[in-house]
Parts: sequence; structure tokens; C-alpha cells
Amino acid sequence: MRLQSVFLIVLSLLAISCSQSRKVQRTTPPPAESISAKGPAAEAYHRSAIKTGAERTRQYFGDLEGLRIGVVANQTSRIGSTHLVDSLLGAGLKVVKVFSPEHGFRGQAEAGELVSSDVDSKTGLPLVSLYGDHRKPRTEDLAGIDLVLFDLQDVGARFYTYISTLTLVMEACAENNLPLLVLDRPNPNGFYVDGPLLEPGFTSFVGMHTVPVVHGMTMAEYARMINGEFWLKDSLVCRLRWVENSGYNHRRFYELPVRPSPNLPDMSSVYLYPSLCFFEGTNVSVGRGTDYPFTVIGYPGFGEGNFVFTPESRAGASVNPLYKGIECRGLKLADSAAVIRQTPGIRLHWLIRMYQSYPEKEQFFNSFFNKLAGNDTLKDQILSGCSEEEIKASWQEGLDKFLKIRKKYLLYHDF
Repeated sequence: MRLQSVFLIVLSLLAISCSQSRKVQRTTPPPAESISAKGPAAEAYHRSAIKTGAERTRQYFGDLEGLRIGVVANQTSRIGSTHLVDSLLGAGLKVVKVFSPEHGFRGQAEAGELVSSDVDSKTGLPLVSLYGDHRKPRTEDLAGIDLVLFDLQDVGARFYTYISTLTLVMEACAENNLPLLVLDRPNPNGFYVDGPLLEPGFTSFVGMHTVPVVHGMTMAEYARMINGEFWLKDSLVCRLRWVENSGYNHRRFYELPVRPSPNLPDMSSVYLYPSLCFFEGTNVSVGRGTDYPFTVIGYPGFGEGNFVFTPESRAGASVNPLYKGIECRGLKLADSAAVIRQTPGIRLHWLIRMYQSYPEKEQFFNSFFNKLAGNDTLKDQILSGCSEEEIKASWQEGLDKFLKIRKKYLLYHDF
């Protein structure tokens, strides 16, 4: 009873805070342009005008000659239509080992699925999985390697685990005095910065650093920040090099030529991912096991939905998706992706709406939610009835601080 009383007091204080915030907002409207609304002035997308770091082979192929190379790669690691590893081998360069992140080297494993170390059937190269219990290269994994080459397509969200893999690879390289060469790629969500900063005590593989949910940085920029802010264990510094993209800046929209993971099949899902991934910490389906992953939300019995879907098992999408075989009613949100490009920012109104409609509210959130949020504040704000505007206003101070740090490490013109 004492714990329940304390919890009720906390919720009451949050409700008072939200109420006070409402009064302030009515008398003092927010500025016309906030951090979460900052973004590009709708620069046209031209993939042909952008060359990724991997494609700029003259910038790094010569430096790799005579070296034994370990490659961190997956299905997005391509030079045109050819896999990076095949291109390296075709140029006579000595690749000795491949490290694969979540989803595996060929990108077929679903989120969270154990990826075992094996041998690539096409090249015969040994594969070392960097997922499950083996997320960081061990000293023995790096034996016989002179340089590690890193090339993964990120989507720009803190809980997308490739930046965590980057961190642990940098740490392993620093511990073993190996250079790391990052082949940069554009960030498809690199045209804005938004979300709560991760707070101490909530560090996990889906959030390792004090950054917002949408950080607005490329992999090379993020790696520079990891080094510059001494975020590696024991304040180690990695021997870092990178090959920049050409023709890219943070005002440009970049459409991915290859899906970055099985459940992000198109650009609508990529744009919606920073907003919808919060639902992975709830009892609401995001469409895993359907043709619409991360573009729909719903659950059985939702009374306001305009779209019906039934999750089923499918290769690479979900072996046992939430509500498998059960009809869900919900919202189809693919059209909202274009709105996010026009007015960049995380959308919370879907999360708030689903919580308010859910019949058994004490079962709405699961233990994963606070890890995704990077704090326990967001959950409490939703429980106490705070509005989207009030919640996002509470992020502003942290975003202002982060933008100052981020600016030091940018390689490309900002939005």
C-alpha cells in the first residue's frame, strides 16, 4: 500500500506539472520554429548526385593494399549492385574475416534473433556474429587483422543497434591498437534532431550514449563524436579514419537502395520508425509479420481503427510476431511519412491515443519501453495525461545541449 501511495503521489505531481505547463502555453505560445521542427527546405532527392564512402574507391582502395582486412558489413554494404566484400576481393585486396551485426551478414535475421558465427557460402570467408552474447569483437577475433573496415547503413535512431555495434567495434580496435576505417553513408533521417536524451541508468544495447532518439548524424560523424566525447570504456580513443560521402548534406533526403533490415522494407517505414519503435515496448503491434511493418499500429479490439491486419510468421520478418494469427484493428500510417519529411519530428500522438484507448492500461507498457525511451519519464508523462506538446517541450533543454556537442563533429552542411 505504501508503494501504491508513493506512485499515486508521483503521478499527481506530474499531472500538476502538466497542468501548469498548459497554463504557460496558453499565455506564452512556443516560438514558431523549435528544434523538433527544424529540417531541410525540401531539397530534391537525387541518389545519382550522392556517392557513398564505399563508392569512392579511389579514396581508400590504395591504402588497403597489402593489409589483412576485417570487414564489418551486411546486405547494405554495397558498391552499386555489388557487395563491398566481393568488390574488395575482386580488386585483389585481402579480406580475411567478416563481422556481421544484428540481422546477419545477408540481413535475413529478424530483430533480436540469435545470429551464429559461420562461413559465408559465397566467399568462404569466416563470419563472426556481433549479436547475442558476442556483441564486441574479442582479441582472438581480431588476431591476424591489420585494419577493420566498417560499412553499415544506419537509419539515424538511437535504438537502431548499428551505432551500438559501431561503439563496441571502436572499443575493440582501441584495445587492440587497430585502425578503424568507416565508409560513410547518408543518414535517411539525418534532416532533423528530436526526442528525449538517454539518461544515466538506462544504458543498453538499444541506447548507449547521451543522445536523443533522432541524432541527425551519419556513422562517420557519430564515430567522431564517440572519440571526441571519450565515450569508449576507460576513455579509450580509437585510431579512426573515414571516407566521406560526396554530394550529401543534412538538408538532402536520401532514399535507401537496399532495405537496412527485414522490417524496414521501404522509405515510409524508415521515416516512421523513430516514432513507431516506442510501440515495441507496449502491447500494440507495429505490423511485424505483415506486409506493412512499421507503417501500421493496432491491437485486437481497437475500436477506432480504419485498417485490419493479421500478423503471421514469415521468414526474416518474425517467427512469432505479437498477436500471431489474431486479427488486429488499427491505423495505417504510410501516408504520414511524407508529412514527417515536410515537418520533421517524432510523433507521439499515436502512442498517447493508443494508450488512452487500451482497455487494460496497467498492461499497456512492458519492461522494454523505458530502455527505448532512455528514461522512465516518458512513460510517467503518458500515464499522467501530458499532451504531446508538453512532453516535447520537456525535451528542449536536452536537445539544445546536444546540438552544441553534435555541431563539433559534423562533416556535412547542416539543416
